Amino acid sequence: MSTEPEKETKVVKQDDKGNPVYYISLVVTFIVVAWGIIAQKNFKSVANSAFDFLVGNFGWFYLITMSLFVVYAIGLAISKYGNVKLGKPDEDPKYSTISWFAMLFSAGMGVGLVFWGVAEPLTHFVNPLGMEGGGRAAVDFALKKSYFHWGLHPWAAYAVFALALAYMRFRKDKPVLMSSVFIPLIGEEKASGAIGKFVDILALFATVAGVATSLGMAALQMNSGLNFLFGVPQTDIVKIIIMVVITVLFMISAISGLDKGIKILSNANITIGATLMVVGLIIGPTVLIMNNISTGVGAYLGSIVQDSLRVTNNKWYGWWTIFYWAWWIAWAPFVGTFIARISRGRTIREFVAGVLLAPTLVGVVWFGIFGTLGTSLGIDAASKIVDNQAASTMLFSVMEHYPISNIFSFISLILLSTFFITSADSATFVLGIMSSKGDLNPTTKRRVIWGVIQASLALALMLAGGLEMLQTASIVAAFPFAIVLLFAMVSILKALREEEKRGAKELTD
Repeated sequence: MSTEPEKETKVVKQDDKGNPVYYISLVVTFIVVAWGIIAQKNFKSVANSAFDFLVGNFGWFYLITMSLFVVYAIGLAISKYGNVKLGKPDEDPKYSTISWFAMLFSAGMGVGLVFWGVAEPLTHFVNPLGMEGGGRAAVDFALKKSYFHWGLHPWAAYAVFALALAYMRFRKDKPVLMSSVFIPLIGEEKASGAIGKFVDILALFATVAGVATSLGMAALQMNSGLNFLFGVPQTDIVKIIIMVVITVLFMISAISGLDKGIKILSNANITIGATLMVVGLIIGPTVLIMNNISTGVGAYLGSIVQDSLRVTNNKWYGWWTIFYWAWWIAWAPFVGTFIARISRGRTIREFVAGVLLAPTLVGVVWFGIFGTLGTSLGIDAASKIVDNQAASTMLFSVMEHYPISNIFSFISLILLSTFFITSADSATFVLGIMSSKGDLNPTTKRRVIWGVIQASLALALMLAGGLEMLQTASIVAAFPFAIVLLFAMVSILKALREEEKRGAKELTD
């Protein structure tokens, strides 16, 4: 595997002069951070009003958009365009399949899986929608919804963005920018003009907001884990210290570079995560776990079309499905850019299969194991945990009921830390690319600046309202970018058709 920096030909190298995307994005983000820190109550009030408006009036839009992503990605993979390579015809993938999967998975879902692996199914088990908690039906509902929220839909959103970006960069030699994706639709001149710059700024801000949500969640859960294991108090000062320490660590990883820092930590994440799953399967009710996984998958696949399009005014959908869909859309420019960066040389069919199916299968097993560890405690113990513990603490509270709980919780804390570092490191890498005119090897200085900014925004959101504020920010930031992704699908389909026509013409000439 080559570890040399990727050679760029037509991409303009970093030059802050005449780079309004970088400066405008910095100014907007600084304003939001300052607002969240200085005027917390006003910030929370405005964000909540925006949340209520979007969920109340546009929940249907999030659902339909995410469903279209799934149909589009699968349709493209099985179509005649599936053999199109994201690169030149003779290029091979730069990274092995295992390293490729480890990096895209760590960037895409790591922190969230640890945070919600127990908390989501346990919450659904105690308070299922439209039924009594604690029964067999509640278990099935809990796993089905967990699989739905963490399965094909989120990875389809990532795939749509990443595929478009990788196609334009590695096949058409365009900069790794969201504006490049629009070249087939509006032409290169407009894509590099005001419209393109607006789209690039939107992608940058959506990325910062989406990543800040995950970093905030990770800091909350790390504080909970340290409290559980060592009695460290859960205070704002401790959260700030955690954020500062982790920021320093992921800066070290960022300085090490993609092939050293992120790749090594991503491989470690997969190893530690697999170890936790095996241990959980052994110390938990093994047969029940396997039964629940099978039943949950059946329920998920059996109702996926109905669930994909079902929307009501029930607040449950706002705080679960709509939040998740908005969160994944907000994460799409970050994860998509990173996946595109590491996917050169793969065919569209191989790319979609790897990005959609492999992570979904891991998520199914993860939630099946950790969800069952929670639900098998019974309704009384589960209700006590859900009613009295924050989501960030539920993993550790459940593990108290099983052997080697302290060891298991300590390993979980390590995994959370490494996921935290790789997510933040990957994000600084992507933000550096986006704010450097598409340079695939942004400077360390640029990455450090974005690392400090996203950590600051995560702190501002945490201090303004904790997890609720983090969720609200993601939903608000994602809305305009969802529209951008819809146009991106049309643009790349047009580009593929034009390439096909040119190929046919060359054969007949």
